[in-house]
Amino acid sequence: MDMSEINRNAAPSPAAPADHRDADRWRDVVNAVGSEIAVPLTAALERIHALITSGRIDKASLRALREEVESARHAGMLAQQLTRFASARLRQSHERLALGDMLQSVLAHRTRETQARGITLSPQLKPADVIVDASLLFSLLNTLLDWSMSQARSQIAFTIDMKAWPAHARLSCRFAHRPADELDDGAPGPAAAELDSLSWRLLEQTAWTMGLPISRTENRGEVQVAIEFPRTAHEQMEGVSAIEMDQGFGLSSNSKPLAGSHVLVVASRREMRVRVRDAIRHMGLVIDLVSSVDEAHDFCREGLPHAIIVEGILNGERLRQLRAQICAELPDFPFVEIIEEGSAFAMSGFGGASMGRVGRDALESALPSVLMFELSRSL
Repeated sequence: MDMSEINRNAAPSPAAPADHRDADRWRDVVNAVGSEIAVPLTAALERIHALITSGRIDKASLRALREEVESARHAGMLAQQLTRFASARLRQSHERLALGDMLQSVLAHRTRETQARGITLSPQLKPADVIVDASLLFSLLNTLLDWSMSQARSQIAFTIDMKAWPAHARLSCRFAHRPADELDDGAPGPAAAELDSLSWRLLEQTAWTMGLPISRTENRGEVQVAIEFPRTAHEQMEGVSAIEMDQGFGLSSNSKPLAGSHVLVVASRREMRVRVRDAIRHMGLVIDLVSSVDEAHDFCREGLPHAIIVEGILNGERLRQLRAQICAELPDFPFVEIIEEGSAFAMSGFGGASMGRVGRDALESALPSVLMFELSRSL
């Protein structure tokens, strides 16, 4: 898809920029994509050349190499999501959602990640129900957290309040972009280029796709983002019908409503890892693969995925320990087990099942539906 096609298909929104600015904006986005992919890959290539020369690599260098490749992959995923949200193919299913509850759920899910980065979250959330697409709100909140974590020094404050007029719910995110001891040295605040990362571009585009006004201000090293929700539920809306609520839209199979969600595949056999990856590749997910439950423990130590798919032959005491640790933090965390034989499948909660299950023979046909159910249940 070229930029002219993106501009033709861009979903109209009162919160989106004027048409005459679109070309410049997408030119900046393309430049950002190139930079955020090329910079870490260049560093990774230099590290690989050093490895070839010396024939050795230590653990620190290996970790850095992985992080550089992961950074480039993440940038590519953000670019794909930007294109998807900017197209007119995305259909939304509006429903009434508790904004504070959904934000609390996202923050709880990301606790390990924020703690590993030394970032403290400070939510002050007043109750507010909003009429939006659930999967897009999930993506918006995660992208807001992604971007703010990449920019904040130590603490991120989230606030939900109500504007007096018009009566819109408002979500605010505030953090210090510079250390406190640098605020009085007369140095300029953060440059726009620092803040206008791909994560910010995706946050903007997601808000515009949802029809939500978004603004950003910077003042003496402090950055604040505000997102308004024009369709805020109130008592007068109690009688609104389901048809009016969703405006006749429904999620199509092409919508990829949970695109960008992060799934960890745990399988000892390469053939199984490849089959699982290929079965869910079309869903637009971020997929990581490990070969043992111990590797899964290590992977989850600094941050949790949104779901874990595990090969049935690995279902033992170590997996039960991992499930217990995760479910102590997130009781509804999705697990899907690949059963060694058969074509049966089941969602969690049915027949007393504690996790989703898919028979190996039904992997390609049933796994996407089961995973979609499990991820949607945890929203």
